[in-house]
Amino acid sequence: MQDPYWISQAIATIIPILFAITVHEVAHGWVAFQFGDPTASRLGRLTLNPIKHIDPIGTVLVPGILFMTGGIIFGWAKPVPIDYRRLKNPKKSMMLVAAAGPFSNLIMAFAWAIIFKSADVWAGDLTAMMQLMGFTGLWINIVLMVLNLLPIPPLDGSQILAQVLPEPYKGQYEQLMPYGMFILIALALSGILFAIIFPIIQQVVQLIMTILNIQM
Repeated sequence: MQDPYWISQAIATIIPILFAITVHEVAHGWVAFQFGDPTASRLGRLTLNPIKHIDPIGTVLVPGILFMTGGIIFGWAKPVPIDYRRLKNPKKSMMLVAAAGPFSNLIMAFAWAIIFKSADVWAGDLTAMMQLMGFTGLWINIVLMVLNLLPIPPLDGSQILAQVLPEPYKGQYEQLMPYGMFILIALALSGILFAIIFPIIQQVVQLIMTILNIQM
């Protein structure tokens, strides 16, 4: 007896989400380690074990609600701790540390797209499942990449922008940091957030599929 479709869909969603947010956070910590900050390593956060990175709200509750309501699925993990004082050339290093997360999502998006394209060659009876997982992984990682590049605290894009803004604009911008999450939630609830990013997400997904010659 085959599993109901929703079970396959749930599995095909949960696995890419766990990989997407786990690798995203490990990428931040790994790049920070390369530039002199061992904080994440000492705390055991440079691991692909998702248990070390799970945030009850961002990893479980929010993706679960979005899955059940049919919304665009995204989530987040516990941020990897970074000690900026330990970074060599803190300004440049912090930009690269912040960019590492979204860049890792781009790499994973290509990997999942390749799985989607090639599953019928190697997956056998699991072809449909792996194609669903590959396509879901492609979308989830591009959603996370585009979302995190927005210059809204505490997203990665805000860290990148903060490093390139000249004074006094940098100081004024950093004053928004405590309110960034409220701004982000308000934009999401109003629908403005996804009205802005969804066309970009669509274009990036289509570009990847074109590069890999994937036909739907």
